[in-house]
Amino acid sequence: MNDLSCVGVTKKFGEFTAVRNVSLEVPPGSFFSILGPSGCGKTTLMRMIAGFETPSAGDIRIKGESVINLAPNKRNVKMVFQHLALFPMMNVGENIAYGLRCQGEQKSEIPEKVRKVLDRVGLPGVEDKRIEQLSGGQKQRIAIARCMVLQPDVLLLDEPLGALDLKLREHMKIELKQLQERFETTFLYITHDQSEALVMSDQVAVMNAGGFEQIGSPRALYDDPVSGFVAGFVGDANVLPGTIDEVRGGEARVILDGGGAVLARLADDSNTGDRVEIFVRPEALRIGGDNGSGSLSGKVDSLLFNGAASRILVRLDTGQLVEVADGDQASEVSAHDAVTVSWQPDRARVFVRRPGA
Repeated sequence: MNDLSCVGVTKKFGEFTAVRNVSLEVPPGSFFSILGPSGCGKTTLMRMIAGFETPSAGDIRIKGESVINLAPNKRNVKMVFQHLALFPMMNVGENIAYGLRCQGEQKSEIPEKVRKVLDRVGLPGVEDKRIEQLSGGQKQRIAIARCMVLQPDVLLLDEPLGALDLKLREHMKIELKQLQERFETTFLYITHDQSEALVMSDQVAVMNAGGFEQIGSPRALYDDPVSGFVAGFVGDANVLPGTIDEVRGGEARVILDGGGAVLARLADDSNTGDRVEIFVRPEALRIGGDNGSGSLSGKVDSLLFNGAASRILVRLDTGQLVEVADGDQASEVSAHDAVTVSWQPDRARVFVRRPGA
């Protein structure tokens, strides 16, 4: 039995459809993320799961039971907001105990439950601290502890790292995943940050314009996107526009805008004469040679050092600027060098051109 299921869920506000015919299955004890740009409907979907909004159509089930007609406080679902909503007038222990008191827990048992959950989030002995004495990461863990002490079937997290600085956000991505595994509780995580979704999740649903474009593992979304939107939104990608000149089995020969012909894997039902885009990851590009796709000439625009994420920027003769993952190639080139760029055909994907692209 899945901890959470959505079946054909739709939400309309007047004539506007915020969420359209969304279905998902979240297995027990998994970390499931909904990833999408601002305004795609992901927060509206989460609010329906929490009970703050009522679907216009469809069903939402927790542990196999429909919760459509249950009030938020009757659903065994808890929610961590971006700004955490900790009570500043209460100390840490009182914040965590608040929900237990509200549900009528025996007063004598509350301190021990608070102590145990603080141990599990790695903050033993901080019951008497004030909220303002905590660091940003500690506040995150207290917000999670306040929910987890109530033993929810599903914990909803609505962009909880958005207010943190970059370094702390990177640290908390790993810590959140570890906390989820420690509690063995299902986490449903909402984010517009693809790095958060890829690092932490067992499964990711990519959302666009109210619906799901693709659901899969982070690696499946990255390596085998099913649409140009997913290819461009999940991870870094160079996008080269052109027109299909010929289709050979699963490959397309594309004449690029500005000149040059290359081969790439055909990823949808585009055909000869169609306007398309080629998506190719920076790590799939190589400086020099021809990996079977045909090579494109250009000049090194600049070298961007960022440790393991360093890039070589190449300005193609077509005018397109592409990023090449550094690897060991930066020592071989300098700014303004004339170079060629190539990739293996199966490392690039051809999709019909997106509207407005």
